Amino acid sequence: MAGLSKETSYPSEIKLHRKSRRLEISFNDGKTFRYPCEFLRVYSPSAEVRGHSPGQEVLQTGKKEVNINHIEPVGNYAIQLNFSDGHNTGLYSWDLLYDYGMHQDEMWQRYLRRMEEAGASRDPAAGSHASNRQTGTT
Repeated sequence: MAGLSKETSYPSEIKLHRKSRRLEISFNDGKTFRYPCEFLRVYSPSAEVRGHSPGQEVLQTGKKEVNINHIEPVGNYAIQLNFSDGHNTGLYSWDLLYDYGMHQDEMWQRYLRRMEEAGASRDPAAGSHASNRQTGTT
């Protein structure tokens, strides 16, 4: 995404709730979104998760208990999240986070369907036995 313009909503407040593993972002237009850390991790905008082209997405398994250890600002347009599983690549731009907030429910359902189709688990113990799986066709 990162198509930032004067119309792009930007955060007025960012709060990390470690116990509930949620990142809460309030935007300047009055909307507030609460993102589970697992959701942000499995939809990381990194090449490691998304791949370098369509069809190269890698299904992230075993991320149910993941948390965010640190939030790093990137200029005035994004944040970089450092997750408890060591993942720390991918920039979460304001427009990407806003879009995720607007479509979170359908994105989450799509992720759960993909997990079920792959016979994979959100549980970290099960996820470590069945490593991340590429979901595209070759």
